[in-house]
Amino acid sequence: MPVTTTASTGSTASTASTGSSASTASTGSSASTASTGSSASARSTASTRVAAYAAPAAGAPLERTTVPRRPVGPHDVLIDIKYAGICHSDIHQARDGWGEGIYPMVPGHEIAGIVTGVGADVTRFTVGDRVGVGCMVDSCRECEHCRSGREQHCVQGMTGTYNALDRAGEPTYGGYSTHLVVDENYTVRIPDGLALDEAAPLLCAGITLYSPLRHWQAGPGRKVAVVGLGGLGHMGVKMAHAMGAEVTVLSQTLRKEADGRRLGATHFHATGDEATFETLAGTFDLILSTVSAPLALDKYLGLLKVDGALVNVGAPEEPVSLNLFSLIGGRKTLAGSMIGGIAETQEMLDFCAAHGLGSEIELIEADRINEAYARVLASDVRYRFVIDTSTI
Repeated sequence: MPVTTTASTGSTASTASTGSSASTASTGSSASTASTGSSASARSTASTRVAAYAAPAAGAPLERTTVPRRPVGPHDVLIDIKYAGICHSDIHQARDGWGEGIYPMVPGHEIAGIVTGVGADVTRFTVGDRVGVGCMVDSCRECEHCRSGREQHCVQGMTGTYNALDRAGEPTYGGYSTHLVVDENYTVRIPDGLALDEAAPLLCAGITLYSPLRHWQAGPGRKVAVVGLGGLGHMGVKMAHAMGAEVTVLSQTLRKEADGRRLGATHFHATGDEATFETLAGTFDLILSTVSAPLALDKYLGLLKVDGALVNVGAPEEPVSLNLFSLIGGRKTLAGSMIGGIAETQEMLDFCAAHGLGSEIELIEADRINEAYARVLASDVRYRFVIDTSTI
């Protein structure tokens, strides 16, 4: 796919050639600076437009277009995106399900690729490194949360990988594209033990489950239930099992029971059967809800032990109701969790590599994104769509 460049304004970066010459990314067309080897010193502040798939308006089908990428700054890395996962939150945001969006919107915050250029002051990465980018690309870096490695809770608000405004007031565009320029401090290294396509969904789905499992101390002697066996839930089962917990899947039906047990669940129960809530009353130390539909919270809180926690990582568009006596009796906790900081995301990737935990994926070409959205809404994917961005 061609990369179109405009005027250069001047700083130095190292770039790599992938088949032709270009001032920042080389993807099949020529531009202002020739590349003569695997890497070269180049003037890489040219403003760049890259191929992408975007929603032109709320609820509109995604279509192929081009979007701008900022020049490679001193602390930036240029990433040749290889794979981008499709998260349910992409669908929520592209349809204004969580509020008014910024259009055109290029979704995608499960990004895996290769570094093809680095800014002059970059120290953490070099050309050729396997890297990932998750749900955020910046934060204030000064508040107590940013300083303690919890950038996702930045007091001023983290800068989303897409559907947000960066420090210059420009829209951010996500991973349904061929290239990305991002600060090295918001980039993570993908270990060699993980395939890039299976690693991409870990940048959202993986860390979304890993963080609460660690925070609520999933491990030997703990009983953990995962509500919903989808893109999030299947990673929760894998991770909780790898941490040594006794894992139960709570799904609407028993249709996915064989998968659940293969992924690491010891038990599998259908929530469509009311007897489940009687049989399992007072069983779990931790329940992770991964579903995007409102739950009957009182029923699920009844499944917790004394001091147990029900943690929501799915984000329904509709409000939910709760009888507070469901919390008071048993000193139970109802909580939420949102991804993790950069250091914890790296920890998660290293954990997954050590335990052989990639995402279960269906690889698609870019022209099937709209079909994939429809199938996600119909729960017709096992368990994560991943876009081969070479097809954009």
